[in-house]
Amino acid sequence: MDLFALTRKLVDIESITGNETAVGEALAQELQRLGYNVERMPVEQHRFNVWATHATEPNPAVVLSTHMDVVPPFIPSSEAEDRIYGRGSCDAKGIIAAQIGAAEKLKADGIHVGLLFLVGEERDSQGAQVANLQPRGARYLINGEPTENKLALASKGTLRVEVVAKGKMAHSAYPELGESAIEKLLDALERVRKITLPVSSKAGPCTMNIGLIEGGRAPNVISDHAVGHLLFRLVGPSDDLRRQITDALKGKAEPHFPLEIPYMEMATVPGIETMIAAFTTDIPALTNWGKPVLIGPGSIHVAHTEGEYIEKKQLLDAVDLYASITRHLLGKT
Repeated sequence: MDLFALTRKLVDIESITGNETAVGEALAQELQRLGYNVERMPVEQHRFNVWATHATEPNPAVVLSTHMDVVPPFIPSSEAEDRIYGRGSCDAKGIIAAQIGAAEKLKADGIHVGLLFLVGEERDSQGAQVANLQPRGARYLINGEPTENKLALASKGTLRVEVVAKGKMAHSAYPELGESAIEKLLDALERVRKITLPVSSKAGPCTMNIGLIEGGRAPNVISDHAVGHLLFRLVGPSDDLRRQITDALKGKAEPHFPLEIPYMEMATVPGIETMIAAFTTDIPALTNWGKPVLIGPGSIHVAHTEGEYIEKKQLLDAVDLYASITRHLLGKT
């Protein structure tokens, strides 16, 4: 297979989250052409995960996995001497190509892995959640995300918090007749900003981002409702942090916790440079697919940007890395 051509082919198929069908079909057909048994694992309506195995190894010990969906907007591929550009080039269609290349390299030596390509990672890991209900007996899951071909010792978790403040509407000329929800929200957020966030010796600091503030009716109306949307990057359990947030908001606002993705620690392999992933992955939703390893070509710093790209050398190196890690995990070095 042509690694660069496959990467560009996948990038040129628009697959923004929720619209992965076409790229899933293209992958299924490519894997069937290469001789794999391919299952389209239904997720919802027309969406499906792609699960591919070799006929002689229907329940492989090692699975290579990443996601097919991308963030908007669609950006078609282009190519330079040393890079491939386009939406998904590093997150994570180049990784798909590298994992298929590694599977082919291993197959030539009589070693067979599974390939699991998922929908929905960029939004809610829906494809991973569905796959987790259908484990196939794997002992190791090698997940691909842009880590510059470094092994992730851990990946930070995510805690989303909605801070809801309520007030009383009034004419702005008579503020004493109302109660400003926006002012209460601002006071509440200032209290949260003063919380001392935890620090992990392995993963570094927990961080917070106030990503969105909503509220108010008009400049001449005292606001009766306001919401702040916060995101914390977790470096451990969230119980104490949730308590501190709740305490800080008392008398000003109410906290809601719509989403938590836990902090995760990964398996490692000797001789490969390591890093900490400050981002989240499908791994917390794939707990039934074996002990996790996280590594992939490309830089997370260019993912989700208008200039997203992947280095061709890193793509080539990733094929060898995925193959060598698999051999190490299976004791076949």
